[in-house]
Amino acid sequence: MIQLPAPGQRLSLGTVPGSGDAYLIAQLARQADPPRLLAVLCADASASQRLAEEIPFFAPDLRVHVLPDWETLPYDQFSPHQDLVSERLATLHHVSRRECDVLLVPVSTASYRLAPPSHLAAYTFFFTQGERLDEGRLRAQLTLAGYQHVGQVMSPGEYSVRGGLIDLFPMGSVIPYRLDLLGDEIETIRTFNIESQRSLYPVKAVRLLPGREFPMDEDGRNAFRGRWRETFEGDPSRSAIYRDIGHGIPSAGIEYYLPLFFDQTATLFDYFDPEAIVVFVGNAEDALQRFRRDAEQRFRFLSGDPERSVLPPDRLFMETDSFFGHARRHGRVAINAAVAAETVNGTGPDRPLDSAPGVQDPPSPSA
Repeated sequence: MIQLPAPGQRLSLGTVPGSGDAYLIAQLARQADPPRLLAVLCADASASQRLAEEIPFFAPDLRVHVLPDWETLPYDQFSPHQDLVSERLATLHHVSRRECDVLLVPVSTASYRLAPPSHLAAYTFFFTQGERLDEGRLRAQLTLAGYQHVGQVMSPGEYSVRGGLIDLFPMGSVIPYRLDLLGDEIETIRTFNIESQRSLYPVKAVRLLPGREFPMDEDGRNAFRGRWRETFEGDPSRSAIYRDIGHGIPSAGIEYYLPLFFDQTATLFDYFDPEAIVVFVGNAEDALQRFRRDAEQRFRFLSGDPERSVLPPDRLFMETDSFFGHARRHGRVAINAAVAAETVNGTGPDRPLDSAPGVQDPPSPSA
């Protein structure tokens, strides 16, 4: 058994061949007691996809999720595919609800600044008939999202709890939902009429995700336009992006203006518990520095366009020192990585693979 590092400590498992990294990650995740998130930050996207296929071979019971990249270059003038956006939002939702055992993320993707958890909580809900519902956790999510507890639900952003009935009108939804509980189990889910308060038709499941990683309601658009005027000089009406947002149109590439929708953005680390373990696979530091250089080069090339102002890299991506500073707050494991001591080394010495008890050669996934 490998002893998991405490917050602030780092464990090096050296270099392993083939699918050894997937085997070690599965072993670490299964022995965590109590269970905790393993956030696996890979030097490249292909390693994330490979591990997503191999880890279930060694531990089929683990809940493994991938946070995919937008698959666009910094400042590209086109938006990521909607399927990628949906997968990203669903993954962040699972992580925030502690429904993920292993999170796989390319390190460059992990450096992007994100919408705060409160935005995700406001627009993301999963309910299935027959599942168990933690009412306390739901109330906490609704409070974080800014929902108002009322006696009778009438408009989006409101919820009501009456005995075994929970009425909820999610933001971004055109209809409210009524959850009828039997104990802590969802017995039925129905829509209902807000005027008569009578239940309408039943549904088996409700999966409500925000359509984007930023708000496009009137308040969100007004906030965007105000911050645009504060950030960029000149006449904002010359910018097609500014004009489109005013008309409720998300321009292609609007994702690279995400910070203008929020008072403060979040990082991926803000979605983790303090007890989460960060696992580096490959040379994450080099990969992050290459990505940062490319982003800065593209910013210098594009920043002279008066009709398409761009945000500086620091507004969109975490600096390398800040990134590893956040990582140092967690227990860290390095696999197949020669990572610089000044950026990721924590308290306590590294331990090589052959000194970690209980580590054996993994079986082949092709067996």
